[in-house]
Amino acid sequence: MSKHVGLSLLIISILLVTLAAQCGAPATPETIIETVVVEKEVEKEVVVEVEVTAVPEEAGMVKVFGAYATPIEEPWDGVIHLALQKAADEGKIEYTYTENIGYAGDMERVLREVAEQQQPDLVMGDGFGNEEAVRRVAVDYPEIAFAFGSGLGPAEPNFSVFDNWIHEPAYLCGMLAGGLTESNTIGVVGGYPVPEVNRIANAFVDGVKEVNPDAKVLVTFINSWFDPAAAKEAALAQIDSGADVLFAERFGVIEAAAENELWAFGNMSDQNELAPDYVVSSAVWNMDPTVNYLVNQVQTGAYTSQDLKDFSMVGKGGADIAPFHNTESKLPADLIEMVNTREQEIIDGLYRVNIDEAQPEAVN
Repeated sequence: MSKHVGLSLLIISILLVTLAAQCGAPATPETIIETVVVEKEVEKEVVVEVEVTAVPEEAGMVKVFGAYATPIEEPWDGVIHLALQKAADEGKIEYTYTENIGYAGDMERVLREVAEQQQPDLVMGDGFGNEEAVRRVAVDYPEIAFAFGSGLGPAEPNFSVFDNWIHEPAYLCGMLAGGLTESNTIGVVGGYPVPEVNRIANAFVDGVKEVNPDAKVLVTFINSWFDPAAAKEAALAQIDSGADVLFAERFGVIEAAAENELWAFGNMSDQNELAPDYVVSSAVWNMDPTVNYLVNQVQTGAYTSQDLKDFSMVGKGGADIAPFHNTESKLPADLIEMVNTREQEIIDGLYRVNIDEAQPEAVN
C-alpha cells in the first residue's frame, strides 16, 4: 500500500466517526493499523580488498646420505655418523650411509649412483683423500647440497666444507697431561702431518708446556687415517722412549696405553669406554650443531655453500673436553681446577688457543 492511499483511508475513517457522533450513535473506539512500506532502490558499488596468504605445503623430511672413506669405527667419520644417526632417531631426517669406501676411486662412483638412484637432499662425509672426486660430483648435481670435511674452501652453488676445530679441548687435554706425567715424557700419535692434524697436536703440546715447561713431547705420524695396528706400534715405541702419558689422535693408541697401565687421552669422541681406568678425557668434536644447521637450511630452502668452521668450535658447542668419568678421583684437585678455569676463559672469549698448522717437530 502506498503512502497516499494510506492517508486517504485515514481521512475517510475520521469523517465516518464524526457523522456517527452527530447521529447520536454511541461512539465506538476504532483502532486503525496501517503499515506503510517505503520502497527505495539503493545501488552502491563496494570494493573489498582481501589479503590472501598462501599456506605452504608441509615440508618433507630431509633425505641425507653419509659417504665415509673409512669404517665408522674410525673416530673422524664416526662423529659425523653419530650426529646424523641422532638426527634420524629424533625424526628430523631420513638417513642412509655407506662406510669404508676407501681412496681408490670408489667414492665418485658411489656418490653418482646415490645421486641418481636415491636423489638425497643432502650428502655429507669426509673429503680428505677424495677431495677432487666429491667436488666433481657436486658440480654435476647442483640441486643437491654437499657438505664435506675438507681443508679447502667452499664452492658455489652447493659445496660446503667443515672440519674438526678441536684444538681448544686438545689444549686442555695437554694441560692435564703436563700435570700427570712423572717421567716428563709424553707421546702423541697422529695420522698425516696435514694442517687439520697439526693444529690439534700443536695445541696439545702448548697445553703441556703451560703446566710443565720442562716436559718433552714426542710426536709420530703413521701416514694413515685408519690403521690401528700401526698407531699402536708407534705408541709402544714412544713408551719404550719413556713416555708415560699418550694422546691418541688416531685410533689404536689407547690400547697400547691400557696394556701398560698408562694415562691416555682420546680424540674426536669421548673414548673413555675403550679403557675406563686409563682414559682421563678426550678432545671431543660434536657435529650436532653443524648437522642441525645444515638440515634447517636445506629444509627451508635457504641452503648456500659456506665454510661451517664456527659450528665445530667451543663457542657454538661444536667442541668440548670429555668428562673425567671414574678417573677424576685420581687426578690432582688443583690441576682440575686449573683446567676448568682455562676452559671457562675459552668459553667466555677471554682466552684464545693458538692455531698452529705447521708440522710439529718429532721432539718438542
